[in-house]
Amino acid sequence: MTTPITHLILDMDGVLWRGDTPMPGLVDFFATLRRNHIGFVLATNNATKTAVMYTAKLARFGVDVPPEQILTSAEATAAHLAGEYPPGTPAYIVGDTGLHEALTARGFRPIAPADVRAGQSAAVVVVGYTPHATYEDFAMGALLVHRGVRFVGTNPDPSFPSELGPVPGAGALIAVISTTTGVQPLLIGKPGPILFQEAIKRLGAEPAGVAMVGDRLSTDIAGAKAAGLRAILVLTGISSRDDAAASPDKPDFIFDDITALAAFLEGQSVPTHV
Repeated sequence: MTTPITHLILDMDGVLWRGDTPMPGLVDFFATLRRNHIGFVLATNNATKTAVMYTAKLARFGVDVPPEQILTSAEATAAHLAGEYPPGTPAYIVGDTGLHEALTARGFRPIAPADVRAGQSAAVVVVGYTPHATYEDFAMGALLVHRGVRFVGTNPDPSFPSELGPVPGAGALIAVISTTTGVQPLLIGKPGPILFQEAIKRLGAEPAGVAMVGDRLSTDIAGAKAAGLRAILVLTGISSRDDAAASPDKPDFIFDDITALAAFLEGQSVPTHV
């Protein structure tokens, strides 16, 4: 059979790998996409790494994907804020390398917890996933938000898929400050529209031919449906088949993994519809 899907937006964590462990069949999956002329962009809510770092990670797994085909919530956040603030704007950042580099590349000037204690302020507090944040990082960020500084989060993911299982994600870290202050942030990543809009722009595709492939109903699937895209759930990350059955966010297709998805794209199997 010939699939009507011409382009894919691919989540990474929980779809292509878990932590530093690639999913079985990863190399063959990308070979299938290229053999069938299916365009793709890798789009992740994970803001810890730069696109170049993801390219290097994929290369270690035997897959060649240029940085231009990789979109992170850190890049989307920095691009969105750069449209609203001039270069040199001070930003208080709680996040990992990817978020810091994305914002500084757009001209933002990071301020540290010690700067806040010394009386400096910022135009915006930006929070993303990081396993390295300290209580001080959150405490100073909360003080700024209490004082009226704008609060932005890279994405709402409550958990992060690791080799050992789900661990606290960006949404859980953002909740530390929102719980402390009572202020809800502007969220840039999935399921909001900004990442999807940028991904479709990079694909140069009509939305009718685009499908989102993800492992999380609340972000990947809900966001894709809200953006008018088809949604494909793979069962190698956060959400299960039972979760899908009980959720208002219904994927169009469910596959056990990317190997099963590749077989469908080759026309060798029939997908499971919800």
